[in-house]
Amino acid sequence: MKNMKLLSLLGITLLSTTVLVACGSNNSSSDDGKTTKELNLVETAEIPTMDSVLNTDTVGSTVMNNVMEGLYRLNLDNKPELAMASEEPTISEDGLTYTFKIREDAQWSNGDPVTANDFVFSWRRLVNPSTGSQSAYMMGGIVKNASEVNKGEMEPEELGVKAIDEKTLEIQLESKVPYFKDLLSLSMFLPQNETYVTDKGNKYASDSDNAIYNGPFVLTDWDGTGLSWSYEKNADYWDADTVELEGINVDVVKETSTAINLYDAGEVDTIKLSGEYVQTKKGDPDLESVPTSSVFYFKYNQERNGEPTALANENIRKAISIGFDKESYANTVLQNGSLPANGLVPEGLAKNPSTDEDYREENGDLLSYDIKAAQDYMKKGLAELGMDSVELELLSDDSENAKKSSEFMQGQLMQNLPGLKINIRSVPFNVRLDVNQRQDYDIQMAGWGADYADPINFLELFKTGNSNNKASISIPEYDALIEKIGTTDLDDPEKRWADMLSAEKILLEEAAIGPIYQRYNAILRKPYVKDVGTHLVGPEYSFKWASIAE
Repeated sequence: MKNMKLLSLLGITLLSTTVLVACGSNNSSSDDGKTTKELNLVETAEIPTMDSVLNTDTVGSTVMNNVMEGLYRLNLDNKPELAMASEEPTISEDGLTYTFKIREDAQWSNGDPVTANDFVFSWRRLVNPSTGSQSAYMMGGIVKNASEVNKGEMEPEELGVKAIDEKTLEIQLESKVPYFKDLLSLSMFLPQNETYVTDKGNKYASDSDNAIYNGPFVLTDWDGTGLSWSYEKNADYWDADTVELEGINVDVVKETSTAINLYDAGEVDTIKLSGEYVQTKKGDPDLESVPTSSVFYFKYNQERNGEPTALANENIRKAISIGFDKESYANTVLQNGSLPANGLVPEGLAKNPSTDEDYREENGDLLSYDIKAAQDYMKKGLAELGMDSVELELLSDDSENAKKSSEFMQGQLMQNLPGLKINIRSVPFNVRLDVNQRQDYDIQMAGWGADYADPINFLELFKTGNSNNKASISIPEYDALIEKIGTTDLDDPEKRWADMLSAEKILLEEAAIGPIYQRYNAILRKPYVKDVGTHLVGPEYSFKWASIAE
């Protein structure tokens, strides 16, 4: 089964299992083995972009992780290992200058060598304000002059990165960064071939034929907007001998029932489950629960079309944040092992450098379900606004699970909070990203999965002016702490930790966002699929080491 057609997929739940098996007859498989060296997978959303400096989402990160490679990549143990870097860097005495050697045998899929300049070009493009990258902040305060370049106060050529020669890359940091190595496997730190990108112009990364790759696989059969794509093994990859899979075929399937039928028929090799579908597979030996670092929350837009919204009122935000039953939502809608979240930073992400206590446990529950308190906040908020009621739009993805989630929230909030009306607006994932970028919404269920294992990766999202803020959140005391955490605190891990605890409390005391849940994935995976890398931070999956048992 290569690149299933969407029209067939949409109607597949109405067909018999016999038809499903027939359409996959060229992939002979059994309970304990599979004859091909291809995986067939489903995703729940499209690829928004293949331009690494513009990527903001998990799907894009996962695809790029498998067709491209930075200085490091995460291995099966979730540790960064050498990738485009041929050896560990030399580091200056003050810890501010890193010098990397690029692999002599690293090359792009068009035959060009991967050079130090590929990193220089890509990183300059990332922070160049004319690019409009939402991920530029990831370099700010870390690589020298990145923030100033992004603000237009310096030229891109003044960014603290340069090619000493074709295979020697020098990086200058603003200050010591304890997690710098962890950043270098992320999509925004990937290299780009300057000649290729420049020659392609606006066509660059518009589809799989207008992009080049330096990772374990190359992307094929992606038209830039479509609901299917494939990976093919990259024969020119420096570590091609490690890659066992010949290819991977991916189709976007937004209905879990359709995905289950495909899985049961042997058409796909692994899927995510949600809602009541998890219960139907309880006891299935193929079922596993996998923790993630993703936390989902209500994002409250305080200014829309240049005007303050009702959500600029702190009491209205507090009412909504604690006005719905998170545990009931996790148990009845998600049903995949996900945990109710009463804070922003997920459990299991990071530990106190002195006591080894988990961040989430130490900071405790900050916004918990409480109907009476929520109703009191609602009354206060309406009185402050001089209104008897308020009507708000809840922006949602159009997947099956997203629709169920929105309907649950709509029912809970309108039942528990008299005077509140919620209207649901369901749109495709890439449309929601655009609406978020234009800040043309009231509330959305947003989420963030950690890029690296440090609480600041969550906390910095809501600093004033952060490109991911897009909700007009601005808390001066919070901003000052975030700035301190990234500068003067770097030489004092205990003080830095304490300030990160305080920052989260400030953010949630104002209910700038409303935490909902920490995601666990319920996964069905055929027993013959081995060594798929599952990552708590950064991209979700790596297929470099994956294999199919004979």
